[in-house]
Amino acid sequence: MTTTKPAAPATLLSPPDSSSIAKTVANRLPFRSEFAALSALAGDASNRRYFRIALRGTPSSLILMQLADPEGFKKSEEAVSGASSLITELPFTNVLTHLQHTGVTVPRLHYYDRDAGLLYLEDFGDLTLAEACRNADRAKVQALYRRAIDQLVQFQVKGTTPPDPRCIAFHRRFDVPLLMWEFDHFVEFGITARSGTSMAPADEARIRREFQRIAELLAEQPDVFVHRDYHSRNLMVDGSRLGIIDFQDALLGPATYDLASLLKDAYIELDEAIVDGLIDYFLDGLDAHGKGWTDRAAFRRLFDLTSIQRNLKAAGRFVYIDQVKHNPKFLADIPCVLGYVKRNLSKYPELTQLHRDLARYVAELQ
Repeated sequence: MTTTKPAAPATLLSPPDSSSIAKTVANRLPFRSEFAALSALAGDASNRRYFRIALRGTPSSLILMQLADPEGFKKSEEAVSGASSLITELPFTNVLTHLQHTGVTVPRLHYYDRDAGLLYLEDFGDLTLAEACRNADRAKVQALYRRAIDQLVQFQVKGTTPPDPRCIAFHRRFDVPLLMWEFDHFVEFGITARSGTSMAPADEARIRREFQRIAELLAEQPDVFVHRDYHSRNLMVDGSRLGIIDFQDALLGPATYDLASLLKDAYIELDEAIVDGLIDYFLDGLDAHGKGWTDRAAFRRLFDLTSIQRNLKAAGRFVYIDQVKHNPKFLADIPCVLGYVKRNLSKYPELTQLHRDLARYVAELQ
């Protein structure tokens, strides 16, 4: 498969016209309602914008997703390996349909205005998993994360088999070229751009050899459906429900990927004992579906290597978002993700040389 670089940052559109939205609310939604107000929501790292539509009636609000370019969905904001030429519909709606069939909690799409690039979505509220856990006690944190893992197990099992060729996720995967692209993204932005200096050729060669070894190990694992960004800011606590959002970059990859994304998260650092228990809870969930791992120690090692790969990529991505998209708000999260990397590099003797080489260029790894 070929690896396609992510789309360049787009110039965001002006806020949508309230009068047009009012007409859509009155005439296009599957329920009777009346437009009351439109308010902008805090943005993320994407080229999309989000608004809340206040309604007079039930439901009392909707989320409006505004695409920066109505046709821009044909190029992902993440690098992908696979058949980008097959993208003929919005990946968000394509993956949404697939996830709905698995029974997990994803937002209902009430209307998609293709010409305007506007999606009218169910509103899960403002409480992310990260915020819900911020001042919660240990028992509450564990209970919330178990709910997140229940959903993960469900879409990993029911979303993988039988394979659905209509879903774009089944046409792209975490293969070696994509995993290496992400490692190289870290080198480019997490080291070179961040420090302003390039690595010595011998150091870079050794580092890339180790990255290649990790990429090959991850890529040879059995493929499952992967959300790709399954973390505490993409899980919305809505009463007894836990809503999943931001799934448009889904693909196939190792069973450890979304779990590492969730438990080694840039936005909330879990106690290691909680992480250990939640990994066992995840594996117990797979066991219940006949998808268990007999060697749990091997799974944990694979989980740690996945965490190294994902969090190095995240560190590079946060610098990219600052320097290319001119959004510095993620820079404060770099020490957390590099802290995960440092602990995992220290855990395995075979990674000692990689740790030494990286530490020469990344202060947080020293």
